[in-house]
Amino acid sequence: MRSKCTLARCPGALRSIKGGVEPVGARARQRGMNRTEPSAEEQIEAFIASAAKQPLLDAAFELWRWRYRLDSIEGRPTAEEVRINRTLSPQQMAEKYRYDRDHAHEGSMFGYVKRAHPRADDNAIRQAIITAVKFEGAAEAHFKWDGDFWDCVVRAVAQAAAEYPDFLETTYRDARNNLAYYMK
Repeated sequence: MRSKCTLARCPGALRSIKGGVEPVGARARQRGMNRTEPSAEEQIEAFIASAAKQPLLDAAFELWRWRYRLDSIEGRPTAEEVRINRTLSPQQMAEKYRYDRDHAHEGSMFGYVKRAHPRADDNAIRQAIITAVKFEGAAEAHFKWDGDFWDCVVRAVAQAAAEYPDFLETTYRDARNNLAYYMK
C-alpha cells in the first residue's frame, strides 16, 4: 500500500511546491549568479587600499608580492609580450627576471606604491620598492630544502629578516607564505 505524501510526511514537498520545479537550493544559486566580478580598477584599488594601511616599506612588499596578479588585472603581459616570452631561452628568461627585479622601482610598481602612499617622497618610494625586492630575493636565496619544508621556509625568512629588520611581523608572515607558495 502506497502512503500518501502529505506535508507532514514529506517536508521537501512544500519546498518543491513553493520553489516550482527547481531543486532545493537552486534559488540561492540563481541569486548568486547575478553577482558581477569587480572591475579591474576596483580590484586594483582593493590591493592599494590594503597596502595603504601599512607603513611604506611594508606596503611596497605587499604590492610587490601581488605584482603578477596586478599585472594580469591590467592586461599585462600583452599577447605580443607572451609570444616573445615563449621564444626566450632559459638564460634569456633569467636575464629578463633579473632586469624586472632590478628595475621594479621604475615601472608600474612605483605607481601602485605612490597611490597607496601619495604623500611619500618619490625617492623614499623607490627605496622602499628596492628594499622589498631585495628582501624577497634574500629569502629566496636563503631557502635550502634540507628537512621539513615549513621549517626551511621559516629559517630562510628569518635569515632574510636579520638582513632586513625594518618590516612589520605581519610582513614576515606574508613573506613566509609567499616563499612557501613559490618554493613548493
